[in-house]
Amino acid sequence: MSTSIMLFTRDLRVRDNPALEAACRAERTVPVFVFDDALLAGPFAAPNRVRFLLDALADLRGSLRGLGGDLVVRRGDPAAEVARLARQVDATALFLADERSAYGRRRLAALREIGLEVSALPGVTVVPPGDLVPAGGDHYRVFTPYWRAWEAAGRHPVAATPRKVRLPEGVRAGPLPRFADLTSGEASPDLAEGGERAGRRRLERWLDEDAADYERVRDDIAADRTSRLGPYIKFGCVSPREAAEAGPGAFRRQLAWRDFHHQVAAAFPDLSRADYRPRRREWNRDEDALAAWRDGLTGVPIVDAGMRQLRREGYMHNRARLITASFLTRDLGIDWRAGLRHFNDLLADGDVADNAGNWQWVAGTGNSTRPGQVMNPLRQAFRFDPSGDYVRRYVPELAGIEGRGVHRPWTLPEDRRRGLGYPPPVTDLP
Repeated sequence: MSTSIMLFTRDLRVRDNPALEAACRAERTVPVFVFDDALLAGPFAAPNRVRFLLDALADLRGSLRGLGGDLVVRRGDPAAEVARLARQVDATALFLADERSAYGRRRLAALREIGLEVSALPGVTVVPPGDLVPAGGDHYRVFTPYWRAWEAAGRHPVAATPRKVRLPEGVRAGPLPRFADLTSGEASPDLAEGGERAGRRRLERWLDEDAADYERVRDDIAADRTSRLGPYIKFGCVSPREAAEAGPGAFRRQLAWRDFHHQVAAAFPDLSRADYRPRRREWNRDEDALAAWRDGLTGVPIVDAGMRQLRREGYMHNRARLITASFLTRDLGIDWRAGLRHFNDLLADGDVADNAGNWQWVAGTGNSTRPGQVMNPLRQAFRFDPSGDYVRRYVPELAGIEGRGVHRPWTLPEDRRRGLGYPPPVTDLP
């Protein structure tokens, strides 16, 4: 009787999961997730992502039980735990999603050494890194030609949801760990619920209500009509391929940016640590300014609103991410790596490749074709939050200031300004 193991990693779903579909062709299948202590010892143990991950795993376990199986949960080195499980159930084949990060490649190499037939199948990105390469190069360095190639590329067929998952007898599934067993600290109070079912509800609601207007409203910060699918795609609760095919062209372009950064990181594994395009620049080491930025106390309302949204929700609107990152690196002159670390600490959708790629793009050390571009925070505020509603939503000290004036509270009469309890700007603004 043939037995396979399905190792879930960043594909926590039963729908459109090529690895799961292939694994379930065996007579018996053992779905497993391994909590890797090597990851839990680092920034991957950020409370928001741990909370979201536990939600997603509980939801995945429920889906697998509905198909007659279960989710086996282990903790330790993935290769060692999979090898132990394979011996227990006499498995001969292992299936998992093909993840091309430096960590994913090390894990795959170790798994290939344990004596199983290993199949790594698409599922983490729409187009896997390395599938598209320019003439004479190993990866695309500029987005526009990548986007053209990405749009023209073929897609893997939709994987069928298994009708049945047959777990071998005698396999102990094991409990999901408690939140406190995996991380210290607390998750954001308004963090989104994780899991495939929550992700599908979010996708379907967005497609029904806002997707048709995405091109027009995606940069309207106060409207909050973007998909908010980031964490569901990061953890694979929603298939990126399915989202790309369902969404409008402007949304597909955002998913192509994500794939673009993944193929850059595959070719340049130090993307989160070193300048992709080194520049001669001395970064400012102002710890007070960095702390003010982290806490949403810079005195620049559009920046502070973004930073406070991040802390409250584990999420920040994409336009606000660009504004806050530009302010840190361009206006305060602080190293992009400090901003990346803070985003990684709080973002539920904190994806190493995409997060680092975007920070380097803004800082002028990455793949931008205009590395000297600076985003004036006031111009950005007047353009993308013209009524000031986004600022008033997240900066309650300024809730009583009407209209566009909320973006420049330092221009108010001195007696009213003192009564706000809001700091002056930490730097001069143009």
